[in-house]
Amino acid sequence: MSKREEKRNLQTIPVGSLGLIPLEGCRGLGKQVDDYLVRWRTERESEHHDSLAFSGYRRPSYIIGAKVPRFGSGEAKGMILESVRGADLYILVDVANYSLTYSLCGHENHMSPDDHYQDLKRIIAAVGGKARRITVIMPFLYESRQHKRTARESLDCALALQELVSMGVDNIITFDAHDSRVQNAIPLSGFETVQPAYQFIKGLVSNVKGLNIDADHMMVVSPDEGGMSRAIYIANVLGLDMGMFYKRRDYTQIVDGRNPIVAHEFLGSSVEGKDLLIIDDMISSGESVLEVAYALKKKGANRIFIFATFGLFTAGIEPFDKAYDDGVITNVLTTNLIYQTPELLSRKWYINCDLSKYIAYIIDTLNHDSSISDLLNPVERIQTIIARYKAGELD
Repeated sequence: MSKREEKRNLQTIPVGSLGLIPLEGCRGLGKQVDDYLVRWRTERESEHHDSLAFSGYRRPSYIIGAKVPRFGSGEAKGMILESVRGADLYILVDVANYSLTYSLCGHENHMSPDDHYQDLKRIIAAVGGKARRITVIMPFLYESRQHKRTARESLDCALALQELVSMGVDNIITFDAHDSRVQNAIPLSGFETVQPAYQFIKGLVSNVKGLNIDADHMMVVSPDEGGMSRAIYIANVLGLDMGMFYKRRDYTQIVDGRNPIVAHEFLGSSVEGKDLLIIDDMISSGESVLEVAYALKKKGANRIFIFATFGLFTAGIEPFDKAYDDGVITNVLTTNLIYQTPELLSRKWYINCDLSKYIAYIIDTLNHDSSISDLLNPVERIQTIIARYKAGELD
């Protein structure tokens, strides 16, 4: 067993019998998380396994049967297929998985974030308050881009969080929330926004050779002012300089629901000859981050790596193919927290960062009611893997 697993050799009594309910759009990730939990709990030594408090601790799977069947009209219901009484439940949902379809009066309908969120509520409703505790793991936070009010408009993310809490959800865990201040909507409930910084660094150093990770050869860039905190964090941990772009917008018109960007202006020191890490929370159409990459290449940047927690690629991946063929980008790193197309996974320029082990660590620790603060602060792990990379131990 590795040092990391020994460190999580949890001895405290579990909150309740562990149960995972990955919704249909999250089945693959849920299965990977379950595999880790089954292995760790089989290996873990504890003198308490025979005690009543540890009843059902070791099982061949922690996934609880649940489904959301639909009627021909498109209406649905949530069903739990086994007992959840007294269980510590973790419900995983990917609201960005548009690949799932259902029949709506004979038409094929792709599931939208609204459909996934509604299915989540159906499963919570089916639990019927019988679980000891409910934690929702929603990597891409539903409606997180509608997080603040600038005109007479709805505050969808805040409403959703309050609705989940009112239904009996105790904790909400998300990854790289677009704006973590949305948790102000539920100040008395558990809300964690987890940064996958370590997994990005690990993905980079495991797949790319010849990196000089120092201020003379590498720099971190934020593509806009909203992502500054992410860039500052990684720049500080790696000891690099950073720069940022700000978007000059035309506020006289609205196109596709937003003010169009006129230009990206760069603030920062020279990027000439340096490898650049562009860091953002999501790639939506990719238009913005690619404009930034092209602008940096014109300024003499060397290799360009794009880190984004969520790769939505709403305009397809062809613009990234072109940028790669043009020699503008070297790699794009996103996570498996949301649906990834087979086409994306097959691309030479794409590096997939797997978060299933990290989620399993969080679930395992929370089930024992232990602190996850060391999991949320990956500085030590990042510096260890950088030291191993510099020493040539990752080959």
